[in-house]
Amino acid sequence: MTDALNSDSQRSPALPVVLVVDDERNIRRTLQMVLAGEGYQVLEAESAEQALDILHRPELPVDLAIFDLKLPKMSGLDALERLRADDATRDLPVIVISGHATVHDAVNAIKLGASDFFEKPLNRERVLVSVGNCIRTARLSRTIEQMRSELEARYEMIGTSPVMQKLYQEIDKVAPTKASVLITGESGTGKELVSRAIHRLSQRKDAPFVKVNCAAIPRELIESELFGHERGSFTGAQGRKRGFFEQAHGGTLFLDEIGDMDLTAQAKVLRALQNGEVVRVGAEHVLHVDVRVLAATNKDLSKEVAAGNFREDLFFRLDVFPIRVPALRERAGDIRLLAESLVQAFCRDNGLRTKRIDPAVFTVLEARKWPGNVRELKNVVERAAILSSDIITIADLPEDPHASPFDEDLAPPLPHSIPPIESSGRGSQPTLDGENRPTLREYRDQAERSYIVDTLAACDWNISKAATILGVERTNLHKKIRAYGVRRAE
Repeated sequence: MTDALNSDSQRSPALPVVLVVDDERNIRRTLQMVLAGEGYQVLEAESAEQALDILHRPELPVDLAIFDLKLPKMSGLDALERLRADDATRDLPVIVISGHATVHDAVNAIKLGASDFFEKPLNRERVLVSVGNCIRTARLSRTIEQMRSELEARYEMIGTSPVMQKLYQEIDKVAPTKASVLITGESGTGKELVSRAIHRLSQRKDAPFVKVNCAAIPRELIESELFGHERGSFTGAQGRKRGFFEQAHGGTLFLDEIGDMDLTAQAKVLRALQNGEVVRVGAEHVLHVDVRVLAATNKDLSKEVAAGNFREDLFFRLDVFPIRVPALRERAGDIRLLAESLVQAFCRDNGLRTKRIDPAVFTVLEARKWPGNVRELKNVVERAAILSSDIITIADLPEDPHASPFDEDLAPPLPHSIPPIESSGRGSQPTLDGENRPTLREYRDQAERSYIVDTLAACDWNISKAATILGVERTNLHKKIRAYGVRRAE
């Protein structure tokens, strides 16, 4: 064991710790001096086996490891593969270095989860920048993961954006009360998760939570399903049935898609909310129930009331405490957290090795409109996880079905005609006179337009992929396509 390791008991826990793994003593000493000079604490190991032993000691928390590719016995890549297969070291940032590396080695290192790859001789500034970035990114990821775990445990939802923070505050305020709650929001935003969070944080958390999808129950059966029925009350009623209100007694009844409920059933739901009384179909006696009702809809109930499709008195009874669940496009900053969590859950549930997501993927996902919201995002990332190898890349993403099409008839004309530069002949210089000579701005626009057309053609008009190749935001590419009047037929 090296001197750096033996002196570990003197280390300050506040400073980041870097483990340098190389069989060349001079390389280890050089990195030790460079890193120590910048405030890092450095441990040294001369073999992969020794490094793995150090990394599995709980009393020696390491923030980053630098592995040489060629090591005696176990190689740096073999060690990296073992680290990624172990839950305790799966997320440890690792930089791989080599004196005789090939492109194949570098690609394999990145595929196995290396954060960076350097060739010897090492560049001091590049090493320091990479080490600093890797440690900061890893610590930020741990902080985000801790926040995600806390939020998911409390609300079963993920997101740290301002609109989600507001949503959590509203849930916390209304959950302990007995108030009815009307949850609104687009399809796929997580309205049911909000209802379950309210129930779980209420005094009724140990009582039943009963969900009713009002849109899925035939109109002629909704009353029987909600309030129950007696034997023989209608054709097919072979026995007594307890309705959803009875089943939720003492707990919470969640009426999903309540905007699709029949007006007759609405009247009886109003009675149950006002008096706590329900009557089974075919019965004469009244049953008293203690139920807290939470309702959800993706419709504008005030407009449904105006159109005569929803009872105004029931609307006011439900709308005691309205909660609006934000659309995914309103919290694009949460997409990274959501995507990573969804991929991890999918891999875990399907027995797959945990897959990483290329950072460029998040740029593409954040630029999408997501009319299907979190449900649509879940479908996209799960499909990408199936198609990908160890790392999910842009190529694994399905084409955005909601991307704005560019119809030839609707595309605006070019702002001005850009004539080509004419040459006076083979081997001669372009002519300098003539009114058709383009300005530098016109020539630059012509070149940019041509490059955009070629890139779009190569990507089969996948705007997201083209934007990534061009190094611009997807919305910026859309603007240029419109400005230049680019048509798909080109």
